[in-house]
Amino acid sequence: MYVKVTSKRQVTFPKRVLDALGVGPGDQIELSETPDGFTLKPRRFQPEKFGTLADLIPENHPPFDIRKFRDGTHDSSLRD
Repeated sequence: MYVKVTSKRQVTFPKRVLDALGVGPGDQIELSETPDGFTLKPRRFQPEKFGTLADLIPENHPPFDIRKFRDGTHDSSLRD
C-alpha cells in the first residue's frame, strides 16, 4: 500500500487503515522506528491531560504494596 506525501509533508491514510487502528479525527498515532522500518500504533491516552493525585494522599498513608496486591484475591465480577 502506498500513500502520497504532499508538499507540506502530510499524508492521508486510507479509511480502512485508520478504522483498523481505531483512530479518528483529532486522535494521535505513534510512529516508532524499528530495525525493519517504522510501525504505527494509536496513542490511546495523553499523559499531559492527567493530573497528579499526590495531593489527595494523606501524609500518614502507607505506601502501596504492588506484590501484596497481585498476590491477593479479588472479586472476579470486577474484571473486564
